[in-house]
Amino acid sequence: MKIIAFTGMPCSGKSEAVTIAKELKIPVVRMGDAVWEETKQRGLELTDKNVGKIANELRETNGKDIWARRTVEKIHVSLSSVECVIIDGIRNVEEIDTFKTMLGHNFILIAIEASDEVRQKRVLQRKRTDDSSSLKDIRARDQRELGWGLGKVFAVADIIVPNDGRVEDFHNKIKQILKDVMKR
Repeated sequence: MKIIAFTGMPCSGKSEAVTIAKELKIPVVRMGDAVWEETKQRGLELTDKNVGKIANELRETNGKDIWARRTVEKIHVSLSSVECVIIDGIRNVEEIDTFKTMLGHNFILIAIEASDEVRQKRVLQRKRTDDSSSLKDIRARDQRELGWGLGKVFAVADIIVPNDGRVEDFHNKIKQILKDVMKR
């Protein structure tokens, strides 16, 4: 199985990249869904504070790769027969190691990069249920995710895609990258 994983800071463009993958009929597993499921299971509302608390708590008690292990379970259950899968939301190198160990080394990591200013504008416009609602909260979320090891993930990325421009240009870049990776 070929694994293509997306990583990036909040509102860098991971969801847009996922949209392109789905258009290309590549199955997608979003790691954040496992965190959302756990948050809901505990009867908590999907807010940035609650989702971040659960994500942190389980990383501390069950290892930095807990969300990767839960994602692998989903892949084994529903996607074991596919040739390629997109994993959205890598946050640390331990997760990368878990995916490679449990799913194989045919693993490509694509890091999506956008400036703080662009991401902050996007998050304030997007208004997803678990989004931060102020610049202070956005910065706190950024620090939390960097604390999980996101900076180290960028350092080991196979491909880095800038995303400060037009969404159409970004879509075209991602589409071409995915097509190229699928041919390998």
